[in-house]
Amino acid sequence: MSIISYSIFRYLGTGQSLASLHFSFLIGKSTASVIIRETCVAIWNALHAAVMGQPQKEQWQEMADVFMQTCQFPNCAGAIDGKHIRIKKPVRTGSQFFNYKKYFSFVLFAMCDANYSFRYIDVGSYGSRSDSAVFAHSELGKLLHDKALDLPENTALPGTTSPAMPFVFVADEAFALGENLMRPYSSRGLSLARRVFNYRLTRARRVVECAFGILANKWRFLHTPIHLKLETAISAVKAACVLHNFVRARDGFNFEDSLTHSLHSHRPSVVRGHRQGAAVREQFTAYFMSPHGALPWQLDSI
Repeated sequence: MSIISYSIFRYLGTGQSLASLHFSFLIGKSTASVIIRETCVAIWNALHAAVMGQPQKEQWQEMADVFMQTCQFPNCAGAIDGKHIRIKKPVRTGSQFFNYKKYFSFVLFAMCDANYSFRYIDVGSYGSRSDSAVFAHSELGKLLHDKALDLPENTALPGTTSPAMPFVFVADEAFALGENLMRPYSSRGLSLARRVFNYRLTRARRVVECAFGILANKWRFLHTPIHLKLETAISAVKAACVLHNFVRARDGFNFEDSLTHSLHSHRPSVVRGHRQGAAVREQFTAYFMSPHGALPWQLDSI
């Protein structure tokens, strides 16, 4: 491994400052910054198509099968969430990157499969934006809105013959309910069935939280504010995400690595769903209380 390659992975893996790289490898701070940017762009270009290509219909079905096997949530195509990446204040940006936690950040929005791999990311949105707004303006959100994701045809839930249910993404309360996007019920005055639905959704949604945890604990530059130019910081995060998938596919993961991380969630916002989404959620709720869809331990877990 060349000294340049070693310095890059040392930065991503430890979060060392540019000053530390300067003294360790006898290179200028500006040179180190350029090396990090160019190498991270090269890593993204080399690995993106191979480890994070857009799924086709058969791959969506395979991902849903794994969600059913591991999380017992049928017709689930992926779990989505957004996280704040702490940065120094970008020049001439005002308060656009200043988030509700009172620091500067940009958003890493991701969709994960049940194997804790990132299948889609959107990096660099203003820290002041809500998860729902980031999702709506992302390529994934636009494709989902336009019915252009090549998801499998609606199908009945396991053990039933009707109705035909759409494939969905699971998310937290920061996202708007939709026909293909499930979020939990509001926590006020929940019936037993709705509490069960929230539990079952959380079992599936937690995979994206675990993926963020594995990412941050493997690439520890994410544990501290990134003192790089905005474009370089975005490239570093994108490179870390494809390297995460690359390592995940070959080495597996240790669940202990996913238990803690330093990436902060967005503050939940009040967002409206629509009637079709509400109807789909009610169908899932009824299914999770039925003999075909209930889990033996679910009532003890809520």
